[in-house]
Amino acid sequence: MDGDRADRVGRWQRRIAGLLRRYPWTSMALQRTVRLVQPRFTCGVVGVLLDAEARRVLLVEHVYHGRTPWGLPGGWIARDEDPACTVEREFAEETGLRVRAVRPLLVVLGTHWRRHLDVVFLLEQDGAGQTIRLCDELLSYRWAAPDELPPVVALHREAIALALEAPGGRCVMAE
Repeated sequence: MDGDRADRVGRWQRRIAGLLRRYPWTSMALQRTVRLVQPRFTCGVVGVLLDAEARRVLLVEHVYHGRTPWGLPGGWIARDEDPACTVEREFAEETGLRVRAVRPLLVVLGTHWRRHLDVVFLLEQDGAGQTIRLCDELLSYRWAAPDELPPVVALHREAIALALEAPGGRCVMAE
């Protein structure tokens, strides 16, 4: 960019900044206007809970998932809810287990639904001696090793592999 154009862009930006500082309410109005036209996303979370030896993962059999009933516990993020709190809440509601979200394992843009994100968290139990109590949305549960997995959706299979390969490892962004 040449010097004259850089000066014009600089003047334009300074003029906008000056107006927004003089009339701060316009900044909020601008943000609200942008929110009206920006894309909205739905977002779901699931959690990977490994056993004490970090060799098996907790799977649940879902009532409402006809094609692949086995998978990870999880659910939808409520309005203004933190994703880590969502997965902890969903786990408690579905399994009766108190868990703590350790870190995100995977964030994926949905392939079947437009404008949908899935976030997968690595979890750990929050206290010992807990008993699994399934909600009405689930039929059963089991602890499964990687070579004993029933058919699960690709996202769950990838998340389980990431959790088992490096329980303290990295976060991965995927498409």
